[in-house]
Amino acid sequence: MSIKGKITSWNDEKGFGFITPLTKGERVFVHITSFSNRNRRPEVNQMVTYTLSSDTQGRPCVGRAALVGDPLRHKREWKRGLPSIVAAVFFLGIVGASVLAAKLPPLIFIFYIATSALTFIIYAADKSAARKGAWRTQESTLHVLALAGGWPGALVAQQKLRHKSQKQSFRAVFWLTVFLNCAAFVWLFTPSGSTTLQSLITDLMPRLTALSDKADFLPSLPSLVNMQGR
Repeated sequence: MSIKGKITSWNDEKGFGFITPLTKGERVFVHITSFSNRNRRPEVNQMVTYTLSSDTQGRPCVGRAALVGDPLRHKREWKRGLPSIVAAVFFLGIVGASVLAAKLPPLIFIFYIATSALTFIIYAADKSAARKGAWRTQESTLHVLALAGGWPGALVAQQKLRHKSQKQSFRAVFWLTVFLNCAAFVWLFTPSGSTTLQSLITDLMPRLTALSDKADFLPSLPSLVNMQGR
């Protein structure tokens, strides 16, 4: 059920504020990602229509919101981000297929999965920090993670968490990191890329061997790293 209210507090730099209902009731927290139209910046005393939800700690907050004149975003809108999620899964499928075909060592697939998972977690933590007004992860850190191979996880996080999915300057740099990482991935299949990868693996082997000797849960890691495609 939609509720009418007024924005009584807003921090545009951090992208959050509070809405007080026109009827009796306590004010509720609202984040910029809840608004249907990201091209209009909320301001104090603006009238809004919103729905109630709750955060991870069970506290009431705004689920969806719209300024006067904008329609509330429908729940099905997340499907618009489905192509991005499919693209992320498709790319990881290509990496996995390359490993199965012995074109790349298994470590490459493990690295992409681990980096994507880490990136997703950091996106989730950053969104939680944004809601609480706490310390935020620098955008440069998110871009470095994407460039390093965590962009599939970033894509999923942007769509599922609705975080960093609208800011155009961020998106422009993000897609540049995706392009550069994909270019580097393709380069691994070239003679020079394969030689460089093999050299890196050779340098890593002594360290991984020593690590596996100390950790019982990593007995096969050196062998996985050393499985280079023939």
